[in-house]
Amino acid sequence: MYDTWLKRREEAENYPLTIQIDDAGVGDLLFGVVVGVHRKETGEFHYDVIPVSFFQEPVFKQKLYLKKATELTLLLLNEMKMQENEQVEICTSFLFDETRPTLAERYGDKRIRATAITGQAQNNVETAYLDEIRNLGYEPIPERDEKRARSFFHMLRWVKKDSDRLKYAKTGWPRLRRYIRIR
Repeated sequence: MYDTWLKRREEAENYPLTIQIDDAGVGDLLFGVVVGVHRKETGEFHYDVIPVSFFQEPVFKQKLYLKKATELTLLLLNEMKMQENEQVEICTSFLFDETRPTLAERYGDKRIRATAITGQAQNNVETAYLDEIRNLGYEPIPERDEKRARSFFHMLRWVKKDSDRLKYAKTGWPRLRRYIRIR
């Protein structure tokens, strides 16, 4: 058994692994944002949440969600026990605008690559976000990715049905005032 573990460890050292970093929910009306890290070769996945309060006034204007994204990313990489030779692929989303330079400074430019995250990593992060919004009692429309506007208005109608649900909405976005009265 120990021999098998040792062999896998040696193989991992010879073949660099890749961690992918992605977000989900930043463009949606409900909930905070899920930040997830996924190890491409093993499927290991961890995530955490930037609370919705970072997308509500007065915090929203300060863009503290950018610092929170960096903080969570570093915590998640630590949880993953990132190896010295491991590469990092990070989503190009504006949410990681402060995270990318921080990672490059900490781990070196050659190890960090900004790219579109697809496949299992994206699926894991999206699924985590959908689970979180379902925990609020909201059921997303099946085609939410293909029909963003329809998804937004579906979420908006859900919030408007019960004023207590406004606390789950990203009310800091200025355009939202066109559609709902914010206290």
